[in-house]
Formats: sequence, C-alpha cells, structure tokens
Amino acid sequence: MGKPLNVGIVGAGKISGAYLSTLERLRSVRLIAVTDLDPGRARAVADQAPADRPVTVASTVAELVARDDVDAILNLTIPAAHADVALAALGAGKHVYGEKPLAVHREEADAVLAAARAAGLRVGCAPDTVLGTGIQTARKAIDDGLIGVPVAATAFMTSAGHERWHPDPEFYYRPGGGPLLDMGPYYLSALVHLLGPVVRVTGASSRPRAERTIGSGPRAGQSFPVEVDTHITGVLEHAGGALTTLMMSFDVRAARLPRIEVHGTDATLSVPDPNGFDGVVEINRGDGWAGLPVSAGYPEAGRGVGLADLAEALSAGRPHRASAELAAHVLDTMLTLMDAAEQGRALRVASTCERPALVSS
Repeated sequence: MGKPLNVGIVGAGKISGAYLSTLERLRSVRLIAVTDLDPGRARAVADQAPADRPVTVASTVAELVARDDVDAILNLTIPAAHADVALAALGAGKHVYGEKPLAVHREEADAVLAAARAAGLRVGCAPDTVLGTGIQTARKAIDDGLIGVPVAATAFMTSAGHERWHPDPEFYYRPGGGPLLDMGPYYLSALVHLLGPVVRVTGASSRPRAERTIGSGPRAGQSFPVEVDTHITGVLEHAGGALTTLMMSFDVRAARLPRIEVHGTDATLSVPDPNGFDGVVEINRGDGWAGLPVSAGYPEAGRGVGLADLAEALSAGRPHRASAELAAHVLDTMLTLMDAAEQGRALRVASTCERPALVSS
C-alpha cells in the first residue's frame, strides 16, 4: 500500500460521527481538513483529532477543495447538495467519496460520472455496508451455487418515520428524500451485489399523511409538510432473470418481515440487514435454518471502508467496489421505480453497471 490518501470532509452533521470513528483506524486514508455550513460543527471535528494527526478547519467548500494537500473529498452533505459538492471537488482535481444517493436527479449523476471520466478521477458512493461480512458472505454463497439458480428475492424496509428520532427530519420528506431514496440504496446495492443489475421495474406508491410532527430535540412538536411518497412497493427484474419484491415504507408501525431473502432452486438464504456490516447469513434447504460461517467481506468494517477500498484500489490499479457507476445505476433504478409507480406500468431501466468484485476473506 502506498501513502495514505489525504481526505477533506465536507459536512460535519450527524452521519459524520460514524465515519470519523472508522477513519481514525484506517491506514489507507488520513483526515486532514473539514468544513461545514456551521463552523462550530467543523471545529468540533477538528478538536477531536489526535495531536499527531491535526485537522484544519476550512471556511468554505471552495477553500477546502482548493487545498494542495487534499487528495479526496468525503462528501457528507444533504442529498440535494451531493452533486454540486462532487462537481466542485472534481473540478479542483480531487477524488470524491460521498454519502448516498449519488445525486437527486439522473442528469446530476450523469454529470458527475462525465466529469470524473474527463478528469481521470475516482468517484465512490455509499453505502459501503455491502462490503462487510454479512452481504459478502451471502454473495459468496450464491456464487458458490449453495442455493442453486437464484429465482427470486424479497426486500423489506419498514419504519414509522425518521421524525420520531431525528431533530431536523424535514429533508427526509422533501424531493431527494422518502424511504426509497433514503434507505433504498442499502437494499438495492445489496441486491446488485447478490443478483446483478436491474433491467425492468414496476411499482406503486402512496402518501398517507400530508404532515409529520418532529418527535425529539428542541423543535419537538413542530409539524412540517410531506412532499414525497412515503410507502413504495415494486418488483425488480434482474439481468440474470431473478425477480425481487421490494417494499420501502415510512408508514409501518410494526412488522415481522425479513430484511432480504434470496430464493434459489435448491435453497433460500436469509441475508442480514444491509444497513449494517455484519450479521449471520442463514441457509434453508428445506430442513430448517442453519448459519453459514463468515466467508467473505471486510472484517470489523465501519462507514468509510468504501473510501478505504477506493484508496487501496487506486494503489493497486483496480476498480473500487463502492463505485459511482453502481450508485448511478441504483439511483436510476429507484427513480425508474418511482416513474413506474406514477405511470402505472412496467418500465425498462436505462442504465446498467458491472457487478462489483467479491471482497475475498
């Protein structure tokens, strides 16, 4: 491995804490600068840095991306700002790794991909949870033929809504938010790893409540409008022929549903929560459930391992796994599903991507 990739963070909000706890133990990356619209939040990140690895506070995004000692930008802004920050970083000659989704609109995602290709730079995108031992062990089981030929899958994410716990939840209910664009990337990225890209979708959606009420923090009790559909169901046809039944909801109070199951001609796999890095993979050949030993994936992974994979891929000259191409296909699939729900018909997914390489143990 070569020298660490010097990283600057744009956005020091709630999700940054999960990344910071991982970055401090990764040898392939080093945090050196941070900026946020709230200078106090950026200063808090810098103040937590160890004395031998100081972090500088930049006053603006433009100042941060212009730094000669920054190699890559970790983009942890809200979804509506993802593409703008990525394009600014690429324009300054920096690699980018960002939170999901890659962008809010297809045109923005296409612009990010085009800018990266033109500049010869790498763009990665969360989720990197799919690189942990949970999804990767399931992926290896499928690749090894343990379930026979994959026929179908089910994927369920149900919640009563993020306003119950998040002190500033409005962005989850504005364009670029909603359960599909918020949580769908975890599930769809996992499904592409497991079953390959999606070629056609059909679906339906609803918006049962016009307003939501904040349940915690200093603004508890305040209401705000819901601008997107909050319950979405769909069927995804994968390139290999498998069919996935998908449900993403902010309107379910309680449920007993599997996160992901993959059904093959010989057996069924129970796949752990794709919003986590590990978990037990179970197989049922018709004689009861049995756990599979960990056989693939980054051990003890955390948010930011996708950035580390990008850094290591740069040194090795190989494709990185949490790629912008995968994220763009996931975004296109989600937007096409929303279009299909609105139009009431099946639609082809225009984009595709390579199935990322297995993370060998």
